[in-house]
Amino acid sequence: MTTKENLDNLTPQEIVVELDKYIIGQDKAKRAVAVALRNRIRRLKLEPEIREDIAPKNILMIGPTGVGKTEIARRLAKLAGSPFLKVEATKYTEVGYVGRDVESMVRDLMAAGYQMVKQEMQEAVKEDAMKRAEEALLDLLLPGSGGRRRRGEKSKEENEKPVITPMGAFSINNDADGPSVMGTAIQVGIPMARKRNRGKGAAEQIERELTEEEKAADAAEKERQSSTREKFRAMLREGKFEDKTVELSVSQDIPMPSFGMMGSGFEEIESSLSGIAGIFGGSKKRKVLPVKRAREILISEEAEKLIDADRVTEEARRRVQEMGIIFIDEIDKVAVKGDRGGGHDVSREGVQRDILPIVEGAVVNTKWGPVDTGHVLFIAAGAFNISKPSDLIPELQGRFPLRVELESLGKKEFLRILTEPKNSLTKQYADLLATEDVELEFTSESVERLAAFAADVNSRLENIGARRLHTIMETLLEKISFEAPDIAPAKITITPDFVDERLKDITQNQDLGRYIL
Repeated sequence: MTTKENLDNLTPQEIVVELDKYIIGQDKAKRAVAVALRNRIRRLKLEPEIREDIAPKNILMIGPTGVGKTEIARRLAKLAGSPFLKVEATKYTEVGYVGRDVESMVRDLMAAGYQMVKQEMQEAVKEDAMKRAEEALLDLLLPGSGGRRRRGEKSKEENEKPVITPMGAFSINNDADGPSVMGTAIQVGIPMARKRNRGKGAAEQIERELTEEEKAADAAEKERQSSTREKFRAMLREGKFEDKTVELSVSQDIPMPSFGMMGSGFEEIESSLSGIAGIFGGSKKRKVLPVKRAREILISEEAEKLIDADRVTEEARRRVQEMGIIFIDEIDKVAVKGDRGGGHDVSREGVQRDILPIVEGAVVNTKWGPVDTGHVLFIAAGAFNISKPSDLIPELQGRFPLRVELESLGKKEFLRILTEPKNSLTKQYADLLATEDVELEFTSESVERLAAFAADVNSRLENIGARRLHTIMETLLEKISFEAPDIAPAKITITPDFVDERLKDITQNQDLGRYIL
């Protein structure tokens, strides 16, 4: 993860260099997103008065499928450590069906930001969580040695925790114009408070009646238990108890009301109701687990206790509002072609008008509080092979002032994609087969032949960009992948003749190529 200090020092040129490790070509698009990211860093260094007036310069990427539009946005977000969300514009409408609420993209982005910050904070306290988890494991392995409650005895918190019980399903049928709501009823029981000091006097009376001999015996027993506990601690750290089973209370999510409906609006209700589980706490279920699995659960639970949920929410909301990135794909599919009006064109224009206020800047309610989208960076993308960017409504066009046209990929780019990226396709397949003890080696001539095949097929069939390489590689190595467990150990060299043998007939037969490639 990129730290704030490293991010502040990244120049646009260095951002492009980082993107070059994973994406081949498309220099114009890389420069545009690098400047957009750098401008966000510059904005955060300004005084609050002028900072609020500087809006992000949203980007519209235009280019065929498979040329790297989504990958550029995803890698940029990862480089910046920003909350990132990819959505398809078409999911918000279909002919004859009302799609998802457009505001759901902001709620999903906030959920991604919350999870990102939560993981970072849990990682920061992982060492303390591991120590606490170790003590809890020793308590399970040696009941009564750690001074905690006896097995089966419930704590004060458990005794006084609200009890939530599902009561059955319900359905509400509204009028003809309204939605139909289905959900689950629950009953919340709040136990009466217990007296804090019940039994305190009896314990003091017992303490006074203990003889000196009993006190000495009690001290010796504690010392013996402490010595045994340390021996078990050493064995636990050496991994001698990994397969031993322990009984552990595991938190369970409370079944909350679920809503099925046509239309929007109730998504907010469902989001709000999901927070009830966090208010009342989850139920517990005892499970018998091996120590290895129990340790993972205990570390997760202890880390959860050590972090401040309010601080996580505050930081996540700040990061989403200041550094969040939403990538809207297939924006061309909701562009209205030609004269407006009639049929599905009205629905497409409606989606654009729904997206417009989110891109302009709106406050959206989420279960973590209101989120302002005024400074979220929006990157839209589309092939625009049927419609044109000018077919978008003028207001939406104005909200994407930067337009970048991505170039189609040819043989030269395919050759670089197969060899240059950090995790190139040839390296991926070689590493996969290496797990079966099959060594795969590509000659430079064979890689060049693969690139030529990909470019040729894209020119004669549908141009699906770099995705064509995946179909070609799968076809090329299908037999080897199938037989790998049986022929291992082995070393196989991919030569131009091997490539021709596996692909030549298919690429020459155009009808067959449509099905396979």
